[in-house]
Amino acid sequence: MRIAIGIAYDGTAFDGWQSQPSGNTVQDHLERALSAIAGNSIRLAGAGRTDAGTHACAQVAHFDTLAERPGSAWVRGANALLPSAVAVQWSMPVPDEFHARYSASARSYRYVLYKHAVRPALLAGKTGWFHGELDLEAMRRAASALVGEHDFSAFRSSECQARNPVRVMERAEVHGRGPYLFFEFTANAFLHHMVRNIVGSLVYIGSHRHPPEWMLQVMQGRDRNRAAPTIAAAGLYLTDVRYDAKWRLPPFARMMPFGSSEDEA
Repeated sequence: MRIAIGIAYDGTAFDGWQSQPSGNTVQDHLERALSAIAGNSIRLAGAGRTDAGTHACAQVAHFDTLAERPGSAWVRGANALLPSAVAVQWSMPVPDEFHARYSASARSYRYVLYKHAVRPALLAGKTGWFHGELDLEAMRRAASALVGEHDFSAFRSSECQARNPVRVMERAEVHGRGPYLFFEFTANAFLHHMVRNIVGSLVYIGSHRHPPEWMLQVMQGRDRNRAAPTIAAAGLYLTDVRYDAKWRLPPFARMMPFGSSEDEA
């Protein structure tokens, strides 16, 4: 039997999603909890591999098991064994053809940036931080150049293992709400550090270190060394993974304590 689960987590204390020798990744903790419920070893496949310090409101994963358990066991039972910063949101049986990663048609990420002269305290680890003013309109103009099918080599990390750097960006927008900026991205898939590298470059443009046209020049140059440094992981959230309606996956509850002006509409 194949089971799909939805997961939310605060990634601050973990070494990312993907299993590591440290045993301190979200996948590691989930596999231990689910294995205890199943009574045998469980291996998960996730929709996206978030970095250390990155959060998720809507991660999706699946696993195969012969254990017959009520759906509540994979949720409440697993949550009783998980760290408080990780929670299974829902579970449901799915056809064997379903794959959390390969059945997904798009992923969405949000980067939350706090702009203020003094670093955040109450939301430390939950937002990025920039100490000065940022030109919202300039960043919006620059972000619009990213929409479409492009080679994103300029925004991939040196550790990226993807064979093809071409991605289709459906959405690249910037919104402001009070002292917060929200960078919204939707694409068929993302390269390693791609969102954080793009946001770092947008901040350079917003602080007038470069004009908006620089973003397109960097992307077309395909040279990571020409782009801005990678911004901190703290403000990055996996907010959605899109699947065909035929899979009938449950929706995620809204849980972020802050949102862009779009969310409030």
